[in-house]
Amino acid sequence: MHAKVIEAQIRPGKMEGAIEIFKDMFGTIPTQERSLVSAQLLTNSGTGRILMLLVWEHGSDLTAMEARGYFQTQIARFQPVLAAPAHVERYEVSVPQPRRGAEDPG
Repeated sequence: MHAKVIEAQIRPGKMEGAIEIFKDMFGTIPTQERSLVSAQLLTNSGTGRILMLLVWEHGSDLTAMEARGYFQTQIARFQPVLAAPAHVERYEVSVPQPRRGAEDPG
């Protein structure tokens, strides 16, 4: 599994706007992104910081989205609420969360 982590500082009073933009982008996972496992937004209203955590089953699908310019387009939607440029990194998921309903083999 592979992840894209986007960290950003939100302008004062604009956190709700950032949340709405994220919901609009990932409220439902687009069907064309079959291997997108999860899209989560973490917020800290005290500091005005957000973390977007996007996880794919296949790194090749993440690479294809990057090549299409998908992330640049989506991050541009956040420009009205960003206090500074977003920081974007790509990671490998070394320990995935257990699937719900999975029985303990032991």
